[in-house]
Order: sequence, then structure tokens, then C-alpha cells
Amino acid sequence: MELYEAMRTTPATREFTDEPVPDEVLRRMLDNARFAPNGGNRQGWRVLVLKDPAVRVRIRELYQLGWREYVAHLREGLVPFAARDNGRWTGPAVDLAAARETPAPDAFGDNLEHVPALLLVLAEFGALATVDNGLDRQSIIGGGSIYPFCHNLLLAARNEGLGGVLTSVLMRQDPAVKELLGIPDGFGVAALIAIGRPRKVITKLRRAAVEDFTTVDRFDGPAF
Repeated sequence: MELYEAMRTTPATREFTDEPVPDEVLRRMLDNARFAPNGGNRQGWRVLVLKDPAVRVRIRELYQLGWREYVAHLREGLVPFAARDNGRWTGPAVDLAAARETPAPDAFGDNLEHVPALLLVLAEFGALATVDNGLDRQSIIGGGSIYPFCHNLLLAARNEGLGGVLTSVLMRQDPAVKELLGIPDGFGVAALIAIGRPRKVITKLRRAAVEDFTTVDRFDGPAF
């Protein structure tokens, strides 16, 4: 598939057929995704291919807890866990304990263990040059060495005629996930990527026009 076409036609796919994704396809995707740009070429990602049915069920249960917290924000008209105070996060905006006890039905999350392929992407913190640490705002830089790899996986899925979605909701239960999967200290959950054959192929995506987010020289400069 031509690159620009893949970039413009890779949606977040959450509904899959039951068709399995062969290991050789996943390996081919990983083999190409690994060439993603990353700080210092330290390649601070690790990938766990989740196959064990019992592990998948537990991952779904943990995901649902994070999803309930996420939805609790949406019910209040809030962006979940957003840094609301001039780029700083000042603590929960909702009662998280109550949220975890409140069901939030979701077709994707409630059937997570049945997704054809589940890849858990971890970040090795010591490999990330997080140069915005210590600034009086939310840190965002570390992910720049992990998420290009993740997006390469999604583009690779598209190239294979598959679909996928990256979700960060599971990291709300990072300690429990680490205990479940034997993940050592120094690593954290960066993403859970679901991959499979889409039930419906969506190729017409809506995004803001270039002039809506690109200006010249200054934030308030003329549109590019």
C-alpha cells in the first residue's frame, strides 16, 4: 500500500471478525515497525504478545476498571485525566473509587479477550530521554520514543489488510498489569494494541484542515 494512502486510511478499529492473525503476520509487522525513530536509538520498547486465555480475561477486567474511570470524566463533560491547570494535573476531577464501581458498557472493552491479537507495549523508563522532566507542566516527551513504534504497528496492520487500535486505558492499572505479567521495575505500560480483521473497513476519515492547526512563525501567526 502506498504510504500516504495508508496514513489517510488508518482509523481506530475496534470491531473485528473472528479470523485469527497468524504469528508470521505479527512478526512481519513487528519486524518493520522496529525501524521507528526513537531517541538515541535506544529502542526503549518491549512487546508482550498476549495469548493465554486466562491472562486475556484478567487484562479485560483491568481494562474495564480504567474504562470506568475514563467514562466518569466524560459524564461530567471533562477530558479524562487532562492537565487542567495551565498544563498541570492537580489530581482527580472525579471520584475514581466510585467510578470503578459504576458499570460502563463498551462493546470493545467488554470483549477484549476475544480480539484476534493483543500486543502490550511497554516503555523502559531508563531508556527515555525525558527532557521536559522538571518543567512546571505535564511531561509529554518520553512517549516520543515509544509511540512512533506503536503507530508503525498500526500502519503495518493496515498494510496487511488488518485494522487496529491503540488504547492507553490499561495503564490506569499499571501495578496490577505488571504483577500479572511479571514485568520488572523500570518498565511501565505504554499501550495495548488490538489487531484483527475489521468487520467494516472505514477509509474516509475526518480531520481538521492543515490551516486549522498550522501557522507561520507564531502561535497567532497567519495560517500556513
